[in-house]
Amino acid sequence: MMEQKEFYRKSLFQESAGLSKSSIEKIERLEKRLGKSFLCVALNYGFLSRKRWKESILKAEIELFSFDYSSLQPISKAQVVRDNLPEFLNSLIFPLIQDEGSLEVVLSDPSDAININKIEKLLGQQITKIHVAEDLDVLKALHITYGLDYLDQAVFRIYDNDRESCAIETFTKKQLIAIGILIGLGILSFFFFPVGTSITINLILNFLLFCAIGFKFLLTLYGSRMETAQKITKSELSKVTDEELPFYTILLPVFRESEVIHKLVWNLKNIDYPLEKLDVKLLIESDDTMTYEAVKNMNFPCIFEPVVVPFAMPKTKPKACNYGLYFSKGKYLTIYDAEDIPDSKQLKLVYSLFKKLSDEYVVVQCALNYFNKKENLLTRLFTLEYSYWFDYMLPGLDSLNVPIPLGGTSNHFRFDRLMELGGWDGFNVTEDADLGLRAYAKSYKVTVLDSTTLEEANNDFINWIRQRSRWIKGYMQTFLVHMRHPIKLYRKVGLKGFFAFQFFIGGTFFTFLVYPVLLLFLLFILFLHTGLLDSMVFWNDHNVSDSLLEYIEVFFPNWLVVIAIFNFVIGNLMMIYVNMMAVFRRRSYTLILYALINPFYWLMHSISAYKGLIQLVTKPFYWEKTNHGLTKSSKTSVG
Repeated sequence: MMEQKEFYRKSLFQESAGLSKSSIEKIERLEKRLGKSFLCVALNYGFLSRKRWKESILKAEIELFSFDYSSLQPISKAQVVRDNLPEFLNSLIFPLIQDEGSLEVVLSDPSDAININKIEKLLGQQITKIHVAEDLDVLKALHITYGLDYLDQAVFRIYDNDRESCAIETFTKKQLIAIGILIGLGILSFFFFPVGTSITINLILNFLLFCAIGFKFLLTLYGSRMETAQKITKSELSKVTDEELPFYTILLPVFRESEVIHKLVWNLKNIDYPLEKLDVKLLIESDDTMTYEAVKNMNFPCIFEPVVVPFAMPKTKPKACNYGLYFSKGKYLTIYDAEDIPDSKQLKLVYSLFKKLSDEYVVVQCALNYFNKKENLLTRLFTLEYSYWFDYMLPGLDSLNVPIPLGGTSNHFRFDRLMELGGWDGFNVTEDADLGLRAYAKSYKVTVLDSTTLEEANNDFINWIRQRSRWIKGYMQTFLVHMRHPIKLYRKVGLKGFFAFQFFIGGTFFTFLVYPVLLLFLLFILFLHTGLLDSMVFWNDHNVSDSLLEYIEVFFPNWLVVIAIFNFVIGNLMMIYVNMMAVFRRRSYTLILYALINPFYWLMHSISAYKGLIQLVTKPFYWEKTNHGLTKSSKTSVG
């Protein structure tokens, strides 16, 4: 058997695939260390491209097997496969047919005698017939046939273990009753006390709007005190040795990302971490033919292991990440999006920080920013927003020791604590913010780190609206979930955490919903004060402006208009100032004047907020896809 193995290794890998003897020796060392098959290591650790391997198989005149995924059935010993699914995935062997007299399998490496023997022992039967297929096809067959138990956990684990924390139910019966009572009281109050009700509602909305904006302004001031802080010094980082570093899992959820998959491979190669200690999982939806084919036909080696997520609703990023957890083996885990360019030292920095922190710290959030910030007006405004959010506001929350809503990527977890928390809520479309709050509610802590991952800023208005409406809808979901029992939330997070949650999570979407309504009322009243209405030719009565103004002033007296004007002026000035501050840490001084456009940028948020509100009612779990790879920027690395 060993002679046959060496023959195949030489003919398939060395002669046909072009692997050098030194590469084969390295692969064999990793094969023993990682417990993966030779081919699995060769394809997933940067030694051999999938396209080259396919050519080698065809050159050897071995016919490639084609799966009919719709007709695949578990074998008689299906439970053995389910219980040992990682072993079958690492061996790249799919048991096709099993009966008393025969065992027929599909595998990717006919030279892999070690793993063939291993699978025979697991199934208690010798293999009588083999077929050869591409590794991605074998992986897909294994996942969709035997991964359904993991899939069920990925979708429903939060719901099964803690139903009150799951967003599967958008509005609880009590919340609907409370909303109904509030609306009913408002209508009755307006019917019996129209003037007093109108003034009271205006005052409440203006007060809450000011508080929400003021809280973010204060957070920025708090965060600015940490502007030059370094949690890990260069001296501390230099003392980290490769030998002490643990396995580190990187989840890469992708969906229709064929246009950026090549950049992803390049960016991963720039990560400064021992290759044999990286556990990189590329999460591909089983019906995402575009990305699936792009990975199969890659003509250069990559350093990720594909995980094919079986089809299930909802089709969301958190569901895919939850599925990937069950095949991860790192002590720490992070998520990157397909277009991300992480700081090359980020994993080592996070590891060093976790060593310094107590066990109650379970998540480290790194900063996000953009590599195409100067591409157009939208990317400039987006960069200003991300800069004050990650460089000032989140550090401000950190310094106050209150709940921190996580960003979508570059959040690094202690893996065991992440599993204890149940992973992400597959029904929440802003799952990262929700997880940060759930962690805090269980007395765990989240902190931030001054290491940056560069992303692609949306350069298209419609694409931006899609992305932002999903984010704001997720904030609404998160607010509704955690406010199902306000008193219980207060007891879990304390007074400081409770108010931080109200003004940061609730205040964010409240601001965007209320801002245009109050602005329109204010502009209309000011319009009446100018007398321009009288000059319009279609009015017969030239005193209509005065008459209308007298009527409206009953509901909106002058002192209330003054308060509204003050609120809008001060509120916008505070946010303009916050945006201007955002340029200093990154030294992006050319963006400073664009902060003046922030009031109009907020109106874009309001459009997104109302779209998100409508979707919250009509399709709450719908994951609005953000298209990547639209930028013309060619930057591919960050220091």
